Amino acid sequence: QAQLVESGGGLVQPGESLTLSCVASETIFKDTYMGWFRRAPGQQRELVARINRGGYTRYVDSVKGRFTISRDNAKNTVYLQMNSLKPEDTAVYYCNQEVCSRVSCGWGQGTQVTVSS
Repeated sequence: QAQLVESGGGLVQPGESLTLSCVASETIFKDTYMGWFRRAPGQQRELVARINRGGYTRYVDSVKGRFTISRDNAKNTVYLQMNSLKPEDTAVYYCNQEVCSRVSCGWGQGTQVTVSS
């Protein structure tokens, strides 16, 4: 049974928007910081946004002011609203517990975001 299912990626032009969704199992989602990560071609996976159960958020500098992370605790779902997309945002996007930026975790299949004219 899948524990993390990401969706919403696609091919967009620079300046356009996308909203990603991630449904997580209760075990993963409960009482924890959740995060959106991305891995660009040839790069390591990086944490770009995180949110705790109460809605406190933090972002990496490269996405501040453009990306918004949110969560629906009743649906075990975390979202990433991405505006003003740039070619350098092209990556496979994953969600997971924020702690997975520091420890080994299992991952979902991710969702591809491609920003290109």
